Amino acid sequence: MPRRSRPALALPAVAALALSGCGQSVEAGQAATAQENERIGVTAGFYPLQFVSEAVGGDRVEVTNLTTPGAEPHDLELAPRDVAELSEAELVVYLSGFQPAVDDAVGSQSVEAFDVADAADLSLTAAPLEDEEAEGGHTDDEPAEGEETTDPHFWLDPLRLAAVGDAVADRLADIDPDGAQEYAANAEKLRSRLEELDAEMSETLGSCERTALVTSHNAFGYLADRYGFEQVGISGLSPDDEPSPAKLAELADFVRDNGVTTIYHETLVSPDTARTLAEETGAQTATLDPIEGITEESAGDDYVEVMRANLETLVQGQSCA
Repeated sequence: MPRRSRPALALPAVAALALSGCGQSVEAGQAATAQENERIGVTAGFYPLQFVSEAVGGDRVEVTNLTTPGAEPHDLELAPRDVAELSEAELVVYLSGFQPAVDDAVGSQSVEAFDVADAADLSLTAAPLEDEEAEGGHTDDEPAEGEETTDPHFWLDPLRLAAVGDAVADRLADIDPDGAQEYAANAEKLRSRLEELDAEMSETLGSCERTALVTSHNAFGYLADRYGFEQVGISGLSPDDEPSPAKLAELADFVRDNGVTTIYHETLVSPDTARTLAEETGAQTATLDPIEGITEESAGDDYVEVMRANLETLVQGQSCA
């Protein structure tokens, strides 16, 4: 018995439905495009500032990171296209003195820029490697021998990063008053998350057997200051510094004398020198992430997750109960 065919819709009805669906699709696309165009364009110098800007800005902002994931932010160079895009941002969030290329671009462009240095309270300094100890010496742009420079790595103290989040919320509210309440609420959520992280780290790291923290370069001063460690860097504030054989011998004596069992190397920086020191002293090595950039190989998807991975590394390396 032949199957009955379903009655076909009249052609005008089909056409009407098609046009209706097309119209709805176009309208939805236009609405989405309009919403994107209404977002505040924010350019961040490097990852921690991107993380804060996205957390505080929420759906009202579109954040661009000047530093490519996996690249060393200290060494950032900007192409003319990058500078042109930066000049179009409604807000540039950066840290003066950390990325000279960004400082130069901000200084040469008429752009709304927010330097987070004051909000971060950059209170720590570190002495560079002395000329006779560091291979290659220093340039005219670097501090003279023995002169201390400001440590920029504030974000490794979660509470300083929270303070920057509060300041970014205020700055965004100046640009977009209609979003002021949303920015303030987002900043409060970020602060709560970072305070929870800080409390967890303070409790966990409060009973470590070893307080000497030997790292491949002096990137962890604020973490050490916050949680009761003494940072000893193989290199200075710049990861490009190369310690002399005499300096390495001095560090080897320090490791042995202080019962250091773990030498920490970083992501984005060669681990060779740290491994050499560890082999000479019988210590082991472990990775401590300065969180200057997030990649697929990072131990987490965002700042908080990577900090918790750092916490686990420190618990093992510093023998924390």
